[in-house]
Amino acid sequence: MQILSANDRDRKAAMQRMKRLALALLGFVTVVFLLARWQEPHHSWLAYVGAFAEAAMVGALADWFAVTALFRYPMGLPIPHTAIIAHRKDQIGESLGDFVQENFLTREVVNDRLAQAHVGQRLGTWLSEPANAVRAGEAVADTLRGSLEVLDDSDVSSALQGMIERKIEATPVAPLIGRAIDVAMEGDHHQRLLDAVLEGLAHFLDDNRTTFRSRLESESPWWVPEPIDNRIFDKIYSAVHRFLDDVGGDSRHEVRQAIERQVVGFTDRLRNDPVLLAKGEELKHELLAHRDVRAWLDSLWGEVKRTTLVATDDPTSELRQRIERSLVGLGQRLRDDAELQQKMDDWVQRAVGYVVDHYRGEVADIISSTVAKWDGKATADRLELQVGRDLQFIRINGTLVGGLAGLVIFTLSRLVF
Repeated sequence: MQILSANDRDRKAAMQRMKRLALALLGFVTVVFLLARWQEPHHSWLAYVGAFAEAAMVGALADWFAVTALFRYPMGLPIPHTAIIAHRKDQIGESLGDFVQENFLTREVVNDRLAQAHVGQRLGTWLSEPANAVRAGEAVADTLRGSLEVLDDSDVSSALQGMIERKIEATPVAPLIGRAIDVAMEGDHHQRLLDAVLEGLAHFLDDNRTTFRSRLESESPWWVPEPIDNRIFDKIYSAVHRFLDDVGGDSRHEVRQAIERQVVGFTDRLRNDPVLLAKGEELKHELLAHRDVRAWLDSLWGEVKRTTLVATDDPTSELRQRIERSLVGLGQRLRDDAELQQKMDDWVQRAVGYVVDHYRGEVADIISSTVAKWDGKATADRLELQVGRDLQFIRINGTLVGGLAGLVIFTLSRLVF
């Protein structure tokens, strides 16, 4: 037994009311006809009433037969060319699919509709509202999460790992290091690094003064008096400190210049020295082959996926907030930029037009195949629910129009003959 929705139940109730009204009208004209024929010998004018009622009955019965024949056998009799929908549902489905395909799913119809829709402007206005951007961001996050969940982790991990390895393999290490050193020197970062090294050496000397003094004492001949050892140590220690202070306090110190010349020469060798180039590649390969690096590459996709999934579920995450801000920004640009709106409209028209041109036949097939799967009686019942109430007006109109036509014919016959 077919379960009807609330809307279908309402349609069925309305159809039944109209059926009862059409049947009552048939019953009424039948009674009028009988009464007119009964009293006609006493009142000649009732002949006109009888003619009207007789023709109304014929019209009502004819239209009842026509309406009923669409959906089922009239009175259950298998009369030829009745129960049309039940018997010809497959052809009706094919015709309906062709009708939709040829009259609705055409590039001209779709482009005309899209041109009137102003998709870019409306989308921009909608997205520029933060509340709407949050809803759109949720949809984007759901799409991203769904895409990540259906991906094959092993395939993606292998592809990502291979991509990283190929990129590293294709990038010479030594020239890259040389370029990094050049960038550091262009901003005088190497001078600040040298200052930090000098300051660190000074602190190192202070922190280990006792250790150095003990080492000097152990290395000094036994016959050298301790006061002399102390004076020698203090002099050396002070000289080293002064040297570090001199180098640290003079940006043009010869030591700094010598270090800079050495660094410049080293960067040039990193670019051109075959030995250093080969050494850099060797170190790169050793690094890629190291088990810790291999483990990191293997776990990279899993960590990216886990982090992304957590971020898509958290409305306060940086990822979600960035998506929402980006959508708001896109909406504002679309709302205010007529040229961008036109580009969006053109893109939508091309995309929808491509789908219509290449897949409209699929829509027709869906319609025809879906109807073909329906049971004949069920199909007739479904269609009757949709249009049955309106079809009852045919019966009512047939009763009235048939009666008027009969009255006119009867009147003309009396006047002529």
